[in-house]
Amino acid sequence: MTATWSRKLIASAAAAVATIVVGFLGVMFVTFVGYQFAGTIFAQASPYFFESTIITFVLLLIVGVVGLYRFRLLALLGGAALAVIGALLGLIVQVATTGQPVNSTVLGSIVATLISLNLVFVVVIALSAAFIGYPVYRMVIRAQDAVLDEGRRIALVRMPASNLAEGLVTHQERATIDTELADQQWDAYVAALDAAGWDTTEVSWADQLADSVFIEDTVVVVGDLAIVTRPGAESRRPEIVAAETTARELGLRIHRIEGDGTLEGGDVLQVGTTVYVGRSGRTNAEGVRQLRNILAPRGFDVVAVPVTKALHLKSTVTALPDGTVLVHPDLVDDPSFFGRHLVVPEREGVAVVELADDTVLISAAAPKTAALLEDRGYTVVQVDISEFEKLEGCVTCLSVRVS
Repeated sequence: MTATWSRKLIASAAAAVATIVVGFLGVMFVTFVGYQFAGTIFAQASPYFFESTIITFVLLLIVGVVGLYRFRLLALLGGAALAVIGALLGLIVQVATTGQPVNSTVLGSIVATLISLNLVFVVVIALSAAFIGYPVYRMVIRAQDAVLDEGRRIALVRMPASNLAEGLVTHQERATIDTELADQQWDAYVAALDAAGWDTTEVSWADQLADSVFIEDTVVVVGDLAIVTRPGAESRRPEIVAAETTARELGLRIHRIEGDGTLEGGDVLQVGTTVYVGRSGRTNAEGVRQLRNILAPRGFDVVAVPVTKALHLKSTVTALPDGTVLVHPDLVDDPSFFGRHLVVPEREGVAVVELADDTVLISAAAPKTAALLEDRGYTVVQVDISEFEKLEGCVTCLSVRVS
């Protein structure tokens, strides 16, 4: 998360500078007009607002890092609040530096300036934060993302919750989960992504959301779009909040599945310009329709696929980097539906994560499939995810790849 915070700090600094510079000039102009264009007012007003301006700048910088400039309205209201604080503290500093006691009478006089001269300061700074700082912040964030995206591959991951063992199961019998082993397996999974050159970014930990480790279900990334899902399992819907926050921090354009639509990312498989969507127990027709409306105008064919033998589509099929779809006869009735396909010997072998054009990640529970793929020229990285497989998870579920 260091890169994210550093980028936010840079963007916040740029926005704060822009807000203060334009705001200070605006205050000077309004004061100049208010005093009937008297040139001497600049010499008087500049020292009066100096401390307030510096303090407000520092406050804008700090609060900007934690989200002041995320929304224009927030920037407007937050800018006003910080300008009030800055104006009051600035005058208190001025009084204190003259050696005068800062008593209740003095404080009353200082507060009274908020309905006179400092009212101009508060209003102008608030407007500047909303209409100057806000667009500058977004512009800097996007510019940094554009630079970072060149050759950068990001994988979103989320640490297992303490109550992982309470995760949902629907197509298999519940088994005992070794949570300590699950933590070790998750660490190894993340390490495999890191070793393959992926920049793993952790979505904030959700200690009591049992299924939150399966981050793939909360957001679907296609190019620079992040489609925030609406999980079919109601207990999983709180998971999307932090996923959307992280997607925004990465500069992705946000769309959402809304209303009566349900969609989980485990049901979405992109193969070139075709996006297969599992019509499963977790993804309904309205969710498929909304996804089609988002992606079709961008040149993607969205194809609905009935899923009845597993939790999600990606529990039944995934694709190699060359577009070959991996299938298993127990999970897919008609493999020809997917065009070019390869039948694999193990059920766990249908799920792979593309790490590079010639490298895939696969479950250690599918050694025969791994050998088959290696014989086809792929480098195969095997990871043990047995504890997550007990919860109907697979290698795709534990990350969202952004590249």
